[in-house]
Amino acid sequence: MRTWHILVTGGAGYVGSKLVPALLDAGHSVTVLDLYLYGEPFAGLTDRSRLTEIKGDLRNPATVETALKGCDAVIHLACISNDPSFDLNPDLGRSINYDAFRPLVQAAKRAGVKRFIYASSSSVYGIKEEENVTEDLPLLPLTDYSKYKAMCEEVLAEEREPGFVTLTVRPATVCGYAPRLRLDLSVNILTNHALNAGTIKVFGGSQKRPNIHINDMVAFYLEALQHDDALIDGKIYNAGYENHSIMEIAEIVRSVVGAGTKIEVTPTDDLRSYHISSEKAARELGFRAKHTIADAAESLKAAFAAGLIPDPMTDPRYYNIKLMQQVDLR
Repeated sequence: MRTWHILVTGGAGYVGSKLVPALLDAGHSVTVLDLYLYGEPFAGLTDRSRLTEIKGDLRNPATVETALKGCDAVIHLACISNDPSFDLNPDLGRSINYDAFRPLVQAAKRAGVKRFIYASSSSVYGIKEEENVTEDLPLLPLTDYSKYKAMCEEVLAEEREPGFVTLTVRPATVCGYAPRLRLDLSVNILTNHALNAGTIKVFGGSQKRPNIHINDMVAFYLEALQHDDALIDGKIYNAGYENHSIMEIAEIVRSVVGAGTKIEVTPTDDLRSYHISSEKAARELGFRAKHTIADAAESLKAAFAAGLIPDPMTDPRYYNIKLMQQVDLR
């Protein structure tokens, strides 16, 4: 197995908080660059000998240069990560999600990084009529968040060169428990409300939402570090599980939480429906998500029962936009 020294930008975030320990367990060395707005998810790690943590801003070139020292791979997760948070301060969102991207990629090349893995988003497709939204369909991003995700894909393609292997992944919405938890994502929202309010509120219900369990997302990144250069260089892959409607997700959550849980349906004008095909990753990489939405709900149910998620309805650290409003990041 090939081991790397990986810079994980945004490594203290939702996906990073599960990914970084998994990378360490697999024998890699990891440097995390993050603002640590949502807490210290690695405080409980017993072996920190191969973990370097840098509390700093991706937009600071000197900080980025320091973080890249000794690294030969990058997994770039850092961003203002959903539309409401982005809309709160569009200039901030652009500065982190787009303006800082090319300088990061160029700094990585100067530092001798050999593999750069970029977390884009399946939202770059916009709304498609096709049942199977594949990687070769045109991108029609509907929001600034998804527009800058798509623009960064173009930047990475422009910066790709021999010896600097690039891989772009377009994840579905991640779900399930992680040490730095988000409760503002569809499956997690519904499970939280089912367990802690006794009611699942569904707006509309017919809209499809692609999801991926956080354990599968972590597995994708772990496997991406082991593929041969030629297999992944310059490639783009969707990463999702199944495309369920919001009502189907609510029913799955209710089956995990308890049949007595109420589902309240409220009409909505927002019937945007997203769905993706992840067959290319299965065909070319042998990657297929293994964990279901029910598994994600079960992981959250167990974490609630174990007391790992205090004040889930009110604590801002579980809700990106609430914490962004609180800290007033510039």
